[in-house]
Amino acid sequence: SSFLLLCFRTSLVTLLIFGLLLQPPLTQLSVITQPNIVLFMADDLGIGDVGCYGNDTIRTPSIDRLAKEGVKLTQHISAAPLCTPSRAAFLTGRYPLRSGMDAINDYRVLFWNGGSGGLPPNETTFAKILQQQGYSTGLIGKWHQGVNCESRNDHCHHPLNHGFDYFYGMPFTLISDCQPTEPPEMDRAFRRKLWLYTQTICLVTLTTALGKLMGLISVRWKTLACLAGFNLLFFVSWFSSYGFVRYWNCIMMRNHEVTEQPMVTDRTTSLILRESVSFIERNKHKPFLLFLSFLHTHTPLLTTEKFLGRSRHGLYGDNVEEMDWMVGQVLDAIDKEGLKNTTLVYFTSDHGGWLERQEGERQLGGWNGIYRGGKAMGGWEGGIRVPGIFRWPGVLPAGTVIDEPTSLMDIYPTVVHLAGGVLPQDRVIDGRDLMPLLQGVVEHSEHEFLFHYCGVHLHAVRWHQKDSGAIWKAHYMTPIFRPPGAGGCYDRGFCPCFGEGVTHHDPPLLFDLSRDPSEAKPLSADTEPHFDTVIRRIRRATEEHRRTLTPVPEQLSGYNVMWKPWLQPCCGTFPFCWCDKEGDN
Repeated sequence: SSFLLLCFRTSLVTLLIFGLLLQPPLTQLSVITQPNIVLFMADDLGIGDVGCYGNDTIRTPSIDRLAKEGVKLTQHISAAPLCTPSRAAFLTGRYPLRSGMDAINDYRVLFWNGGSGGLPPNETTFAKILQQQGYSTGLIGKWHQGVNCESRNDHCHHPLNHGFDYFYGMPFTLISDCQPTEPPEMDRAFRRKLWLYTQTICLVTLTTALGKLMGLISVRWKTLACLAGFNLLFFVSWFSSYGFVRYWNCIMMRNHEVTEQPMVTDRTTSLILRESVSFIERNKHKPFLLFLSFLHTHTPLLTTEKFLGRSRHGLYGDNVEEMDWMVGQVLDAIDKEGLKNTTLVYFTSDHGGWLERQEGERQLGGWNGIYRGGKAMGGWEGGIRVPGIFRWPGVLPAGTVIDEPTSLMDIYPTVVHLAGGVLPQDRVIDGRDLMPLLQGVVEHSEHEFLFHYCGVHLHAVRWHQKDSGAIWKAHYMTPIFRPPGAGGCYDRGFCPCFGEGVTHHDPPLLFDLSRDPSEAKPLSADTEPHFDTVIRRIRRATEEHRRTLTPVPEQLSGYNVMWKPWLQPCCGTFPFCWCDKEGDN
């Protein structure tokens, strides 16, 4: 009987070992329930600025390490070429015009903390769904999705009203006005015009008064007084906003409280890093979502002394290398807490690098590698193709490269699925769950078509023809580069979406990105036998897409982006807004 028992045990062990050997590979196992999620988003970083995407002169070892240990996407696309609409799409998984967060005019981003536009309260962010699933949710860094709607403290657009338990950072965006030593950036040309008008009215008033005193002009003193009063009112009307940009826009908040007004830029980087690490340490015993939305690499390129002069690309390169170091510090904190294998990490940029951003000989914007165009250009690849890197040891295969069309909007359904949540059923979600693609379960992206908007204007459409491997892209509008052949709109500083600054194409310019990723040689009916078939198919898809759009309030209308004193976040009694609570601590 002991012999039979021994045989039985041996057979059982053999069966168990055999069963284990037949298990599917690690990457196809059912994933860990509710992983921690860390999302890194750079600001204005070009895809060509990162080592693992081909840059061999800017050092980005931490980001490169993520790619080595995870999955790198080579065709990761932003839903818009500017901050506000791109981030709205990222947070909601929807094209920004569905939420009214894309522009009908030249004001294509939110311009003031004291504006009334922003991410509508009825939009459901992935943070809100993860919060409902029991996650601790934190946003550290840049928001740029609005603050208030009707009163100074209603905070209807605030991160804490959109699913984040904790917020530390800028409700607005970093601009050169935040750095007293830098020339102003915000509405620079418009401010020059306002100052010119003020000087002109003042000169007319003084000339008329002098003529009156010398008896050369017959005019009543009452008329002169009215003219002088009008000039004063005109000056006050614009200088009350533009003259105090640093106080109105360059502020830091912790949750609902303003902590620095204006921000002290020398310590911003260290505080953002400290807050990020602290959030991980505080929430290590439960699932957490950390969205680290960098102020790097937006001008004025705040860089600590430790990194100044280290790169071969001036201040911009120094700033990129410092951001990479910050990524490394957060990854070290994840490792230190023993969370590496239970944490999905993602790195991206909100859109392409800003080619036209220069001060004299200094290049202050990023580089987009082989791709044409840059920031603010809705159609060209350089404005919308961004880094996309995922790491999750044991779940995602290390060292993988995927050349399939994916979108920043895909993060929404991906993290909602991982958290065990359910996508909203009452609205269109344009993103697709990336986990099957990232794990190698499927070969192709779920995106057949992607629509590339510049404001509310459709500039281009991408068709992934999966059976042939072609990636067709049709451009209906393209910006006019100045000077000609320069690759950007250096005369304006930004390429426009409509009007005299764009060219309309009928038939559209057609490229096959699988053969011509730089969009250098447009195809025609003479050079491409499938030209007419492709254009017809894209046109049909565009008509189907447009039928899914419904009218919504325009968040970036002229009224909504205008500065309103009664909506201005203020630390103190308006208009005497000043505080430094971090310094007090």
